[in-house]
Amino acid sequence: MIGLLRGTVLEKQPNRIIVDVQGVGYEVHVPLSTYYDVGDEGSSVTLRIYTHVRDDALQLYGFLTSLEQQVFERLIAVSGIGPKLAVAVLSGIDTTDLVTAVQRGDVARLTAVPGVGRKTAERIVLELKDRLAHLLAPAASGGAAPSAGDSLRDDLLSALQNLGYHRPLAEKAVDTILKASPDATLEHALRAALRELMR
Repeated sequence: MIGLLRGTVLEKQPNRIIVDVQGVGYEVHVPLSTYYDVGDEGSSVTLRIYTHVRDDALQLYGFLTSLEQQVFERLIAVSGIGPKLAVAVLSGIDTTDLVTAVQRGDVARLTAVPGVGRKTAERIVLELKDRLAHLLAPAASGGAAPSAGDSLRDDLLSALQNLGYHRPLAEKAVDTILKASPDATLEHALRAALRELMR
């Protein structure tokens, strides 16, 4: 099993990074928090890896911090939550906020994350309340990488749809954000759009 990758960021998109390790490109699925902090294309990167093996595929999930990986592994242990939904959860809520929400039994906060219904949120609280308490630690804040024009709007819409938002809602939020901050970077605009959608 692959447990760690150290190499160069060859390509990055929200939720997906290709890491070049001595000429081999590894596709790694990542939460938005890792995407924000991983650096620009060409940067050196070290990712902690969770290897998910299925009958028809082998998928890599990457994290910059031990906390993110531990929370991810606990999330996929919850019945009904697979790696894709676990990444969506970590993308939709800060890791520290997630741990706090689970400890407080804040189901409403968890259901604000795309793809998490009330029953799933209740299961997360029930199964993880005691298993997350010792993990609480400050989460890292994001970096920035520039993007512009129609390409920025397309990237934002694609990222939001990948996170489970319907296109009309995503378009409304993206247009609101870009009207207010037309020169925003992809990362900042995406964060702002997520905040807009969670209102």
